[in-house]
Amino acid sequence: MAKDRARKRPNLLLTGTPGTGKTTTATALADATQLRHVSVGDLVRDKGLHDGWDDELECHVINEDLVCDELEDVMEQGGNIVDYHGCDFFPERWFDLVAVLQTDNSILYDRLSKRGYAGSKLSNNIECEIFQVLLEEAKESYPQDIVLALKSDTVADIDRNVASLTEWVRQWHPMS
Repeated sequence: MAKDRARKRPNLLLTGTPGTGKTTTATALADATQLRHVSVGDLVRDKGLHDGWDDELECHVINEDLVCDELEDVMEQGGNIVDYHGCDFFPERWFDLVAVLQTDNSILYDRLSKRGYAGSKLSNNIECEIFQVLLEEAKESYPQDIVLALKSDTVADIDRNVASLTEWVRQWHPMS
């Protein structure tokens, strides 16, 4: 259920371990629904919303407050698909649905290896998926009834997820 009565279109969060298909799913869903795709990773990089670089994990150290400040007005308007591998720092009121993409570990290992992930970066992400860290984070951060776990192993899974999420967007109505 929508938390913000002013929104005319829903906000969705697509989260999951890197390599689970968030960006692929978000891009296809944005095309199907005309919602705006917000890639938090791109936003952090493009607008400098970070506190430097983590050499071990080979990524920016996100400044969560700066990200939330940057997104506040856009999220209030509604009509967004936010794509990021974390979720516990976003305000609960922003999202009408939180979809956690999950991928079989052997498939995920291959995807991340092809991206050049190695060492602790690779093992940390595989362990994150094994222990369902992102699903637990979503369940702890948002009402249970808006958190949805979606299998994302194959192109057919992604197509099915996009179709079901598109249908959810079409049926969504703001609170009256």
